Amino acid sequence: MPRLPIRLAIGATALAATAVATAAGAPGKPATAAAPLVIAHRGAAHRAPENTLAAVDAAHRLGRVWVENDVQRTKDGQLIVMHDATLRRTTDAATLFPGRAPWRVGDFTAADIARLDAGSWFGKRFAGERVPTLTGYLRRLERNGQALLLELKTPARYPGIEAQTVALLRKEGWLDRAHTGRRLVVQSFCVPCVRTVHALVPQVRTGVLGAPRVRDLARYARFADEINPPMAQARPAWVAAVHRLRGPHGRPLEIYAWGSGADAGAPAAAARGIEGVVA
Repeated sequence: MPRLPIRLAIGATALAATAVATAAGAPGKPATAAAPLVIAHRGAAHRAPENTLAAVDAAHRLGRVWVENDVQRTKDGQLIVMHDATLRRTTDAATLFPGRAPWRVGDFTAADIARLDAGSWFGKRFAGERVPTLTGYLRRLERNGQALLLELKTPARYPGIEAQTVALLRKEGWLDRAHTGRRLVVQSFCVPCVRTVHALVPQVRTGVLGAPRVRDLARYARFADEINPPMAQARPAWVAAVHRLRGPHGRPLEIYAWGSGADAGAPAAAARGIEGVVA
């Protein structure tokens, strides 16, 4: 699929961010055309509480156009942005709801979660920061002119979350050509879930998390544009095997690594011969 220009009409801030995106590269763009890309892991999680709107804005201030985040579902069926399976580490759920251990995300309603403080654990100045809904998160990215690497988190816990996420992306305008061309990738460790997303919206680029065996790569290339492993597993022979294959949109498969070693950013990606890192 040819690269599509970003056509946005969301103000000078967004246009400035788009210029940064073009200069910095983007998933789907050959590594030779730009420096390796650094995608902000859970937003700028080293500057603000992870997976919050504050982290999105911090990434924006740092010039990070691409942001990675995780989506899960509440007890009453709302999509929210949260990494952990439980609310304990990054919110005050244990204090506010002391009798509801182990504080699993799917055991709480959206109204319950909207009451939580998702910032104080990180620093006093973030007190009162909330767990964002996916809708709110998308709208903040749109306001900032940012792009999204969206992970379906533990989807086995949330049957049908693939179609629900796709429906919300469509409702928020993220399935037009401008977004699917340069501003959106959906990924997961769940290979069947990635395949489902591709079947539902073939125009959306998708990624498989992990480092599949070389003999399985050709099968994944039928429905995934990226194979995104831990940095430690992005070894030269494996990287070469991935790059030899073309994904469903006719372009060579790409690699965006994460985990230990990815924090070194673009130099680490360049040293491995991969397109970028999530850090």
